[in-house]
Amino acid sequence: MNDLIPPYESILERIATAAKRSGRHPDDVTLIAVSKTHGADVVRDAVAAGMTIFGENKVQEAAWKIPLSPSCARWQLIGHLQTNKARQAVRLFETIHSVDSVKLFDTLEQAARQTGARPEIYLEVNVSGELTKFGLTPEKVPALVEHILEQGQALTLTGLMTMAPFDPEPEHARPHFAKLRALRDQLESQFGIALPHLSMGMTGDFEVAVEEGATDVRIGTALFGARPKMTRPTLDVDTTSGIL
Repeated sequence: MNDLIPPYESILERIATAAKRSGRHPDDVTLIAVSKTHGADVVRDAVAAGMTIFGENKVQEAAWKIPLSPSCARWQLIGHLQTNKARQAVRLFETIHSVDSVKLFDTLEQAARQTGARPEIYLEVNVSGELTKFGLTPEKVPALVEHILEQGQALTLTGLMTMAPFDPEPEHARPHFAKLRALRDQLESQFGIALPHLSMGMTGDFEVAVEEGATDVRIGTALFGARPKMTRPTLDVDTTSGIL
């Protein structure tokens, strides 16, 4: 038996229960299996268990892992992105969760136009104000949205993303998730646009996030266990062809 099936089914059940508690349909919530630091063998087992969407933190790790993984897997970048990795990122990922500056957006937009890639993007918002976290302050988000609406052609803005502060009590994350949802509602009203995606909630707090409107939850440890130290495989992977 595939060892990933029981935890995967358990997470789906918990998502469904949380969605029903808040009057939502479970299908409105997408599980992103966070495969960072796990090898392509784990991704293959995850696909066999029924998972389809995988989240990676680093472009350079995804660049060798994706060619070794099942072609049906879909990939999203959930980690911080440096501008010098923008060209690779738009080719590797169908969604980029971590856009947090005009400079990064402009670099991604240019790369997308040049390569023909058309990823969706989310704006990363630091709703908690933690100095150790990336992301825009909520007050700076409208200006970036306005810039994107004026300059964007290849990229499509479809949502917001945040990380709540680490806390052993999941309920303490609720105000942060509620704040992101309120910001999304404000932006939709202010700009007359649809932002259907809210990427928020991880292993320790995803049920609260679902109750507060999350459409994308990023789950790693609860599915795959503790993260191993990742080393690149010794076999050569051609990262200049295919999706790169």
